[in-house]
Amino acid sequence: MYTTLEQKYRRIQKELLGGTIAFAGVLLIGTLWYWLVEKWPWPDAAYMTVITLATVGFGEIYPLGDRGRLFTIALILMGLINIGYIVNRFTEALIQGYFQEGIRLRQKKRLIDSLSEHYILCGFGRTGRQIAYEFKAEGIDFVTIDSDSEQILEAQQLGYTAFQGDATLDATLLKVGVEKAVCLVAALPSDAENLYTVLSAKTLNPKVRAIARASTEEAVQKLQRGGADAVVSPYITGGRRMAAAALRPQVMDFVDGIIAGADRAFYLEEFLIDPETCPCVGQSLREAKLRSQSGALVLAVRRADGTLIGGPTADTQLIPGDLLICMGTAEQLRQLNQILGPIRSKALRRPKQAP
Repeated sequence: MYTTLEQKYRRIQKELLGGTIAFAGVLLIGTLWYWLVEKWPWPDAAYMTVITLATVGFGEIYPLGDRGRLFTIALILMGLINIGYIVNRFTEALIQGYFQEGIRLRQKKRLIDSLSEHYILCGFGRTGRQIAYEFKAEGIDFVTIDSDSEQILEAQQLGYTAFQGDATLDATLLKVGVEKAVCLVAALPSDAENLYTVLSAKTLNPKVRAIARASTEEAVQKLQRGGADAVVSPYITGGRRMAAAALRPQVMDFVDGIIAGADRAFYLEEFLIDPETCPCVGQSLREAKLRSQSGALVLAVRRADGTLIGGPTADTQLIPGDLLICMGTAEQLRQLNQILGPIRSKALRRPKQAP
């Protein structure tokens, strides 16, 4: 599926190609007639066909009988109709800017093909817009998929890389590079669509991290069974956050200030301890001196077996496979990343102002 302008461009492209093929067919028919029926040498037959279709006014190469002249009249009419059709299609494409659209489509395809370790956002509804805003604020490379041409047009106007198509189809996911993506977010309107999308993505790239939106608790369980790494229900999560905002407003203000937005003072980031690149493997937090060297605070440590250590002490050991959840300013987190080594393919970026 494509946007309206893309559909028109592809239609014009097919019509121009069809007109060109038809014109070549007329040339072939004329040449064969003069060669086989009129018994002319084929170079003369081709020359007669070309000057006839070009209506340049040259005379007949050899005398023609009534049958040959009737065919020549028909050939001229076919040529005029065909050339007129091609000129009409070409003029419309030129006036409407379809050639520029073709250039834009090729540029978009090259951009999508060049993406690697990117994020895929499926659905640009109310939830998808907010996700895209946060991705943009974090400087994340991502591509948006939606089947609605108006949603795609809006995403493009906001400066996002957008692709119109059905995210539940393998072909669509392959076109946006799911096999090279690190994360896919399924924020489509229905739970069934999100489930199909997650199943397709996990089949094409078992390593991709899949985040899915769910409307009901039953859908949460089905999406988890379908392979989703994390499932978020806007209604359940929204209710919990509203209750927390009512009971602990200052805590919620602080949490909101560090997990969302482009102009926040503090950020949360996660760091994976890789034994091949991290110099702090086997050390305690006291020995690693992460806080004193970077200023960032280690809030929690998740072991490779899933055990979560909240508020780790100075004696907590760093072992291979640990995931450090840290808080700090953008500069502090960058320094921490340098201390721990190039352990992530995506280096920390200074957040950009979202549109």
